[in-house]
Amino acid sequence: MRIGPDRKRWTLRCAVHCAGAILFAAVISARAAAPAPANPPADTGKYTGPGSCSSTSCHGSVKPRADSRIFQNEYSIWVIKDKHAKAYDALTGPVGERMGRILGLGKSEQAAKCLACHALDVPADARAKTFELSEGVSCESCHGPASAWLGPHTTRNWTHEQSVAAGMYDTRNLIRRTEKCLSCHLGTQEKSVDHEMIAAGHPDLYFELDSFSSVMPRHWKTPRESAPGVPAENDAWSGVRDWGTGQAVQLRASMERIAWRAKGKNWPEYSELQCFSCHHDLTAPEQSWRQERGYAGRRPGDPPWNASRYAVFRELAHQVDDSGASRLEEQVAQIAKSLSQLNPDRDAVASAAAATASLSGQLAARIATQPYDAAMTLRLLQKISSDADEISGEGERAAEQASMALDSLFIAYSRTEKTINAAEVRAAINGLFQQLQNPSHYNPADFASQMRKVNSLLR
Repeated sequence: MRIGPDRKRWTLRCAVHCAGAILFAAVISARAAAPAPANPPADTGKYTGPGSCSSTSCHGSVKPRADSRIFQNEYSIWVIKDKHAKAYDALTGPVGERMGRILGLGKSEQAAKCLACHALDVPADARAKTFELSEGVSCESCHGPASAWLGPHTTRNWTHEQSVAAGMYDTRNLIRRTEKCLSCHLGTQEKSVDHEMIAAGHPDLYFELDSFSSVMPRHWKTPRESAPGVPAENDAWSGVRDWGTGQAVQLRASMERIAWRAKGKNWPEYSELQCFSCHHDLTAPEQSWRQERGYAGRRPGDPPWNASRYAVFRELAHQVDDSGASRLEEQVAQIAKSLSQLNPDRDAVASAAAATASLSGQLAARIATQPYDAAMTLRLLQKISSDADEISGEGERAAEQASMALDSLFIAYSRTEKTINAAEVRAAINGLFQQLQNPSHYNPADFASQMRKVNSLLR
């Protein structure tokens, strides 16, 4: 089994924001049976819609093909099982409609703020006649406008590089793949979930490439091919590479987001802070672990910065580039200190975030081509789980990242290395996800204790 039941239930529950709360359709819709156009639109750079990929001889087969380099059932998987296909429908449901009213947007399914991520909202002149906005997050949302390569890419000897040159998005490149995911799962200047939207009902955004990919109904072969500069035999560790690259790119993107938000009119932006430092169940003072722990480095009442995109990644950074990781640590500490103040200096924050983004980008490029093996993966498992107090103290979001990281790394490790206590380790990691079932009740001492249990088994 690819993932444990506790982690799967937790991840599916939490990741539902990416496509709405509506579950996937029970049967293939009638459009799946429609043949692809005999002559695909010739307009260069236009979006043709997923129907152009739905022919049974292209990507609409019901069963995967064993004799092909692709499964050829990719469209069928998307339309039946993938929540991205139902992202638009979430806007028309009760929660989507209520959010539209609260935010003064009118109908959410007509609001550009919502359509930016819940559909493929491209300009009218970039839409072919076959394009439908209500298709949700469809093929071209990730793979780019198909009109220039739709026909040629099916011909003999046509290469992936030729498709990319014709406008296909290069999802084989791990850094670019993560950037594409993060354009909605973290946000850009054009697509942004802020504190106002969260207050209106939109879930907070978080991401981890390997875990999110694992719970998707997979429509690609794994591993497809070696990453550039990585020997083919190292493909056994593709999950570690996906996790590490995703972490580095996520940190870079989050720093870029801080930099442009700090220069905007709505600053400070509270969604950059730890949500549950304010939004938690209240209790009697003598029972409050928050007051018992105190508020080191900040004034009581000032919410701390959400450091979850760094708290776990720093362990990998030190494994790959100790000197660079030390510089990164200094820069992040500066950002954390500034953002944990009531009125942070926006110029200082923007400057520090831009510098941190640059260094994170350099680490991402190295991590994407870094060779991985059993020894390094085990070291990461041990280092992350041994940092129980520090990570758990960074809040519920950091605990989520640690849980997903340990799960992904142990799955990769177990593929090649047989451990006699694998079932115990798996149960202990599942116990971490159980600690996250109710975010308002998250207790760092309990989570740290479970982390130490994981660590004691990794000997």
